[in-house]
Amino acid sequence: MPVAAQHPTYQIRAVYDDATVTVYQAYAPALGVPAARDGRFPAAWKRERMTWIKPSFLWMMYRCGWGLKPDQETVLAVGISREGFEWALRHASLSHYVRGFHTDRTAWQQELRRSPARVQWDPERDLRLRPLAHRSLQLGLAGEASRRYADEWTVAIRDVTPLAHEIHGLVREGRLAEAGRLLPGERPYPVPEGLLGRVDPGGQGVGKDQVRIVKTPSSAAPADA
Repeated sequence: MPVAAQHPTYQIRAVYDDATVTVYQAYAPALGVPAARDGRFPAAWKRERMTWIKPSFLWMMYRCGWGLKPDQETVLAVGISREGFEWALRHASLSHYVRGFHTDRTAWQQELRRSPARVQWDPERDLRLRPLAHRSLQLGLAGEASRRYADEWTVAIRDVTPLAHEIHGLVREGRLAEAGRLLPGERPYPVPEGLLGRVDPGGQGVGKDQVRIVKTPSSAAPADA
């Protein structure tokens, strides 16, 4: 049973600074270890396929089973430029049709085919990986977005598998307060005007505790987590 929401239903929460935002992925060690070592994705990382990034650490833990699922044993914290992150969101479409939000199913399908990115809102998770009532952003990147993510937007890659295992161990021992103190400090992401216009079905991408800023000019589950 989902826990009562303490956040707007659709809200981006992430670790970020003035220039970058952290997203998470999990890979087999053969790919994840060299990516973290070199701070960039290797040539073996397939830029032509869709890849999914998640700003929620706990949703990543749910997806990869605390880094224990096969081919997801290496958990990466990927620092990408906020400019790239927001470009992907601005050019994204919802991954599913929502009656009353989209004009009709055909229009949604046409938009989805044109979009280099897609958004999926899945239930956020608590420390025991139980679903919460509010949603967490999953951002799928394909084509131009996938290539730019790997070769332009990514500025740092860290292996956070030891952190995942440490938090998991504390959760298994029932030491939830200690586990919670180790979680990355995610906070509501400042949303530029109109950024989520095509991907916020609740019309509440900016909640009462989320900052709104006005920016001046300047499917199937993925194989990679």
